[in-house]
Formats: sequence, structure tokens, C-alpha cells
Amino acid sequence: MNTNLLGFNELSDFLGSRRFAFSAANGFSSIAIDSRKVNEGSLFFALPGASCDGHQFVVDAFNGGAVGAVVESSKIESFDLLNIAQKLNKQLIVVENSLKGLQDSAKFYVKRFNKIKKIGITGSSGKTTTKEITGAIISCEKNTIINKGNLNSDTGLPLSVFEIRDEHEVGVFELGMNRPGEISEIANILKPNIALITNIGTAHIEFFGTKDGIFNEKKSIFNYLTNNDVALIPQNDDYAEKLAQGVTGNVKFYGTKCFKEFECARSLGLDGTEISWAGEKIHFALGGQHSLDDAMAAIAIAKEIPVSNKAIKQGLESVKPLFGRLEIIKGRTTVIRDCYNANPESVTKSIEFCNSVNWPARKVYVIADMLELGDTSKNEHSKLGELLSVSKIDGLFLFGKEIEVTAEILKNNNKQYFHTNDMGALSDTLDRYVQAGDLVLLKGSRSCELERLTPMLTEGRNV
Repeated sequence: MNTNLLGFNELSDFLGSRRFAFSAANGFSSIAIDSRKVNEGSLFFALPGASCDGHQFVVDAFNGGAVGAVVESSKIESFDLLNIAQKLNKQLIVVENSLKGLQDSAKFYVKRFNKIKKIGITGSSGKTTTKEITGAIISCEKNTIINKGNLNSDTGLPLSVFEIRDEHEVGVFELGMNRPGEISEIANILKPNIALITNIGTAHIEFFGTKDGIFNEKKSIFNYLTNNDVALIPQNDDYAEKLAQGVTGNVKFYGTKCFKEFECARSLGLDGTEISWAGEKIHFALGGQHSLDDAMAAIAIAKEIPVSNKAIKQGLESVKPLFGRLEIIKGRTTVIRDCYNANPESVTKSIEFCNSVNWPARKVYVIADMLELGDTSKNEHSKLGELLSVSKIDGLFLFGKEIEVTAEILKNNNKQYFHTNDMGALSDTLDRYVQAGDLVLLKGSRSCELERLTPMLTEGRNV
């Protein structure tokens, strides 16, 4: 049985590339950009990187089972790739730019599936959660594929679409960015039939300068819609009207006020949210207004497929918190682990949610740097200080260099806190401070690794 995703001839012709066939293999069954993750029959894309060059791992990829590699013409001689491929009986596809080769290959591949309904989700925050909720709902009634984890970048999205198979009816894909032009680049690969923006915030503003720059980048997901496609826009976002301007296709707004089926929502604190929908009570395990917003986004997509209200209820009730995204972990203290990432909007929502929780014991907040804010960092950390100053917190711990600005605001407002740049000092001090029954919030940017505090907080072990 032929398990090839694509044949070498058709791919090479599409890319307009040179091809050196030192084996009889006529195609490949999977793709890889990491030589440690190749499978028998893989096509390896050698991507240059900031710290290492994938071309130096072509031999490892071949020895691991790859039947061919996509390489850059400028690297053939320096890495002796022709001799290597000939010696090991492999195939080489030679392009000018291997990242573009990966993206163009993915674009060529996904075009073959003209029956699948493709969904693209982007936004400053809530993308991954919305993707997971959407997948949970739609998969109740349709054969659905979603991209794994956060494979949402200029390399991650191509890897994800190569997972599409003939049996899939719906594909749910998250589109992320950390440089100008990236959303347009990967939206052009997917060409979604339904494109949704969760919000326009300040995440990654360091790379875009202004919030307007982020708006322009996020809106580019709509550039590839046709007249029959749908653009979904959050009704309450400050940029909602601007997002709707000049869009080809059907523009629809979503939110709690946009659905006749939505009746009300009731906070269950750490136990999540009770949603009244079409006469049914739905127990949704995620708490906070931002989680409800993500649920409404997912429902908006699901209604376009469409699926039934039964699927909406079943899907919402199956959702569990993702790692580092409002996880509730119980032990000697109860930890709200919301430290997968942090930007001003997500930090504010996290703090406001914890402020609203009725808790019988003490509340302890551990807040770390918000990174990638560029010139706005000082102002945003100052605003964080003002928010924390009026929050009812029994213990406040700050971690990182950027958050020193927050500490100054707290000091000026006579708010007690502990600040350090040292994880060991943070852990030791926090370990001595917390008591059984405390509620502890962990919120900070990914690189701060606040999750390392979890064992100490829940079991009494220091990091």
C-alpha cells in the first residue's frame, strides 16, 4: 500500500527545484525539521537557525530513516551533501530557501484536500485555549484534526497541516506570530475557510512597536478569505469595527450578546463556570471572564460548521485546563498555575479572577516579569503595580528584573511585597511564608519558569 503523502516528482516540480535522486524512493510518508524526530520514510527539511544549522544534521536524518532532504543550494558544497546523499542512497531536493520550501510544500499539500473545512485562529491571547475548546466541540460530530500544542509558527503550522488526512472533515489550526509578516505568511499556507481573532492586545509588542501594528498583523489572517468564507470578530474588542472593515467574505461578531442560545453564566470560582445555553446547564471547567470569552469564540466557530447544541454542551464539559493555563493544583496549598505566558491583558485577567475568588484562607500572588513588551514595558509594569496595590492580597512576591518597576509603585503605595531576581531566594522565602490552605497564584512569562515552584507549594519540597 502506498503511504506517501507526496511524490518527489510532483513536489519538486511544484517547488521548481533541482532534484538529485540517488534512490528509487518515489515519495515520503512524513516530514521533519528535527533529525531526532525523523521516521522511516520521512522527508527532512534542513533549516538554518540562530544557534545551529539543520544542514549539519542531514546525515543523522538519513541514518534515522529519512528517504530524502530539502536543502539550500548555498549549503551543498560546504556540507558535502551530494556525496552524502549518493553514498547513503537518498534523495535531495535543492531550493534557495529551505524555510520557504517547507512552507510552499505545506501549501501544495493542503490544497489537495478540497473537502476539509479549515479553521484559523489567532489573537494576542486565548488562541490555544480557544483552539482546544473548538476541537473538543466539533470533534463530537465531525472527524477533526487540531494542531498539537503550540505548533503555530512559520515552521509549526506547516508541520501541522501535513497531519491532514483524507478522512478529516474539519481542521482547527492556531496561528501565532513573533515577527512582522508571519500571520500573513502562514495564513497563505492554510487559506482558512473560517478565520477568528480572539482579541487585539499587547503580546509581542516589542516586535511591532504599537498596538496598531499588532492589529494590522492579526487582521492579515482575513486576507485569504473568499466570498464564501467567514471572518469572526470579538464584539467587545476595541478594534472590532476596524477588524470588520474591508474584509472579503461574511463578517460576523461573537460574544455572549451575539447568541440567542446564551442565557447567562455563573462563576463557580475555582470549579469553573456554569453556562446556561439553549435551556441546558453546562459545567465548563475553566473559570474567569477570559475563559468564557474563549468558550464563546469556540462556539462561534462550531456554529459555522455547524454542529448541534448537544455537541456544544458535550464538548464544553469535556474541556480540561491546559498546562500553565489556569490549572488548579491542590496540595498543602492550592495553586493556580497560570504561567504559560504573560502579557498585560492576561495578567490583568488572571489577577482579577483571583481577586474575585471567595477563599477562606490567605491569598498569595507570585508575579513575574511580562516580557517582549519593548518600549512599553516600564509603563505596563507600572500599571501592574497600581492594580496590585488595590488588590486584596495577603502575600505578594515579585520575580524578575522588568518587574522592578512594579515594586517601586508598590513601595510608593505602602504595599508590602518581596522582590528578588533569584529563583532559589524566591522559593526559600515563599516556602517559609505559605501555610496549609493558602491560595497561591503563579503568573509570569514562560521563560521565568514559575512552574518550578509547584512541588514546593503543593508538597513542601524546595526547587
